[in-house]
Amino acid sequence: MKYGIVIFPPKYIQDEANSYRKRYDPKYSLIPPHITLKEAFDMDEKEMDKLIPELKRIANATNPFSIEIRKVSTFFPVTNTIYFKVEPNDELMNLQKQFHEGKFENNMSHPFVPHITIAQNLRDDEYSDVFGTLKMNQFNFEATIDRFQLLYQLENQSWTVYETFVFGKEIV
Repeated sequence: MKYGIVIFPPKYIQDEANSYRKRYDPKYSLIPPHITLKEAFDMDEKEMDKLIPELKRIANATNPFSIEIRKVSTFFPVTNTIYFKVEPNDELMNLQKQFHEGKFENNMSHPFVPHITIAQNLRDDEYSDVFGTLKMNQFNFEATIDRFQLLYQLENQSWTVYETFVFGKEIV
C-alpha cells in the first residue's frame, strides 16, 4: 500500500489554495491542499505497526510551530508547477528530515522545498499566463502547525487520512 506524510494547513489557507486548484490542478479531487513531508512510499500494512510508534515519538517530541506564506513560486523549468511558497524554518525543516532517517527509508527524489501546490501539469502558454498573474500578488498567511497526518492511497488514486499525530501530546 502507498503511504505519505503531510501537513494540512488551516482551512483559510486550503480555501485560498483550492480557489486556484479547482481550475489549475488536475489532482484537485484526489487530495486537499497540503505540505508534503514524506513523498509516497510503499509499505506492507503489517510493517505499519512498527512505524506508528515512531511517528508518535516524533509528534510527541515536536512543539507546535508557525508557517508563513508570502508569495507564489514555481518549479519551472523542471515542471510547470506553481505553488504557495512556505517559508522554510528550522522546526519545519527538522520535522521533514526526521521522516528520512532512522527507521524511515530516505525516499527523497529532490531537495525539500516546503510548498502547497496550486497549479500543475499546465501547458507552457497557460503556465506563463497563470504564473505571470500570480507572481504580482502578495499573500500574507500565517498559521500555527500542531499536527501531521499519515495518509494512504485508495484504489481510485485519492488519498485519505490513516492517522493524525498531534505535537507534544503525552504517550498514552
